[in-house]
Amino acid sequence: MAALILRRLAAMVVVLLALTAVVFLLRQLTPANPARVALGPRASIGAVEEYSRELGLDKPLVVQYVIYLNDVVHGDFQVSVRTRRAVSEDLAAFVPATMELALYGILFAGVGGILFGILSVGRWRGSGLVRNIMVVGSSLPSFLLAFGLILLFSRQLGWLPGTGRSSLADMPDGPTQLLTIDALLNGRLDAFWNALQHLILPASTIALASAVAIGRVLRSGLHTSLGSDYVRTARAKGMNERLLIRRHALRNASGPALTMGGLQLGLMFAGVVIVEQIFAWRGIGWYTAQSIPTNDFAAIAAVTLILGTVYVVVNTAVDLAQMLADPRIRR
Repeated sequence: MAALILRRLAAMVVVLLALTAVVFLLRQLTPANPARVALGPRASIGAVEEYSRELGLDKPLVVQYVIYLNDVVHGDFQVSVRTRRAVSEDLAAFVPATMELALYGILFAGVGGILFGILSVGRWRGSGLVRNIMVVGSSLPSFLLAFGLILLFSRQLGWLPGTGRSSLADMPDGPTQLLTIDALLNGRLDAFWNALQHLILPASTIALASAVAIGRVLRSGLHTSLGSDYVRTARAKGMNERLLIRRHALRNASGPALTMGGLQLGLMFAGVVIVEQIFAWRGIGWYTAQSIPTNDFAAIAAVTLILGTVYVVVNTAVDLAQMLADPRIRR
């Protein structure tokens, strides 16, 4: 067990090193000089050359990669062309918004996937309707779903706000920069409810496709488990369908669903750029969309590394969770 965990962790480190190497090589291909970007367009040629030597840009490519890797590990992502600030400072301002959106998206996707999987496989009324909802949900692109939710729940019904993170001017500031958590920590239930209302539509948008994918894989696993001999024996003894799923089928079917959940997390982050633009959600997706037209490679590279690291770490955690859930994988 310990050896298997170490192998998974070692593989994660190798993948992260490969990711940083790819980003580094792409940086080498960009025409922008990092020293010129940091000093500004009015800096003299001598100052740019001196700062380039300080950055190690005159050294061999392998040495430059080691320096770049060391900077990344210490959170130094250079200077943004667009904002003229350190990218790490920009990320500190925008990452909490995306983290909060992703946390609620993961929560909605996990709960929705379990409900879709169980309700669509059980022998009860409405299971066919749930399967049809899953088919429709898997075919809707995120931008179309976002506009549909805004038109229905914000414009027509007026139940939920369609843009922004909050409509209150005195939202609690800190310590986590996650509005719902900070509101609870400061005892502001009105601020918590306001932030939660703003989260429902964008979080549901990024969660629906993932919930459907997880639900379909879980449904397939539950269908196989419910057809096994031990389940048929339990059913013959009079155990109802709900207990059959909860006690016998759900754990055996959870492995593939966990794997699908890890894969869907990457797709969820990929959709954040579009969703944050539509809902005016000022997170790293919005930050990236603003950086692309100005060729702000430092900002784009930093976001790529962060999202890639999150994806790799989560998938490694999913692999370890599968080993804990299924003894056959450990053997």
